[in-house]
Amino acid sequence: MLSFVQSLWQVLLELSPSLLLGLLIAGLMHAYLPTGFVQRGLSGNDWHSVLRASLIGVPLPLCSCGVIPTALGLRRDGASPGATTSFLISTPQTGVDSILVSAAFLGWPFAIFKLIAAFVTGITGGLLTNRFAPAPVTTADAVTNAAKPEISAVSKHERGLLGALRYAIFDLLGAIDRWLIFGILAAALVTTLTPEDFFASQAWSSGWRGLLVVLAISLPLYVCTTASVPIAASLIAAGLPAGSALVFLMAGPATNIATIGAVYRTLGRRVTMLYLATVIGASLAFGLLFEQLLSINLGSAHQHAEHSGWLNVAATLLLLGLLGLLEYRRQRQRHQRSQAAERAAMPEGTSQLVLQVGGMTCGHCVASVKQALEALDQVEEATPELSSGQVWVSARNVESASLQQAIEQAGFQFKTLKKQIS
Repeated sequence: MLSFVQSLWQVLLELSPSLLLGLLIAGLMHAYLPTGFVQRGLSGNDWHSVLRASLIGVPLPLCSCGVIPTALGLRRDGASPGATTSFLISTPQTGVDSILVSAAFLGWPFAIFKLIAAFVTGITGGLLTNRFAPAPVTTADAVTNAAKPEISAVSKHERGLLGALRYAIFDLLGAIDRWLIFGILAAALVTTLTPEDFFASQAWSSGWRGLLVVLAISLPLYVCTTASVPIAASLIAAGLPAGSALVFLMAGPATNIATIGAVYRTLGRRVTMLYLATVIGASLAFGLLFEQLLSINLGSAHQHAEHSGWLNVAATLLLLGLLGLLEYRRQRQRHQRSQAAERAAMPEGTSQLVLQVGGMTCGHCVASVKQALEALDQVEEATPELSSGQVWVSARNVESASLQQAIEQAGFQFKTLKKQIS
């Protein structure tokens, strides 16, 4: 137990400074980038729009599911299928927070190589889509009705340093905090339980077999790009080849079952196949290339070295405080929402519905579900809750089929209509 606590503390000391700096940079980008910056210049069916989409997507700190409604917003604004695909591939693999955390855990050569790999992979997927699926692949109604997230239209309350901090803490960290906690605990557990050089002693862990095993595990799982870095570092420290860890860091964040389903529903079968083929092929190719070009022993270089300086300790305490604040805020809002639903005096004929929606993983997802449901004439108000996946809907004589259609067109999964309060 003591060994696990020590490993957990070391992971936090290494992670916290880079993560907090990355969140601050992302918040400043959100607050100070010109309105409409992301949407401009992506409508062309050529390599220029693909290049711009990948350049825009690489620094944005969006998760694999959160990038779906953002990409739909780009598509709705006229972005070409190639540019949309480029954005979908490059964005979830990186982000300023992930880049800095990767450098802290695995060194700058690995972080820069991972950044280049994500950039090139996004461009490759976009060019292939422009070549083999240049025409729109969704119906006009689906594109028109798709929820448009407010990623670039920044209100006056989100401007300035306070707006940047609010966005960094409540939108970005609040979207990944539970995944981050899982990643930190998993990394500490791997470090504690896995013998040193365990993977190095396993014949299957090296070469093509190791790459394919890691790929098969990574593809269906949801892995947050920042939270996955400590896990990869612990696996490397246990002897997993760095190329296999790179496959995990590329394929894991870029794909999962929910993302694949959303891409299929919104962009069509052909683009989905190109999307998957690009991610699979590029992750394997870059995994092999990394081992050939940068044959450095990250396992011996990274042994959770002591980071006991005052900056690391202060950053760790600040991060723990923010995580506690977010959880307290989440539980308080849930309690207030539950009380409000019970006390609500609804007009005659209005019902309070509670839906279970799959695929909401960040603040952008919540905004997209809310906008999609409130676009229906029968819906008066929709209030999604990120932590539970529940959505409270006040509506008049609305059919469940209409709710399901609105949610699925926004790129999410309609699971159940749990209960009805009349």
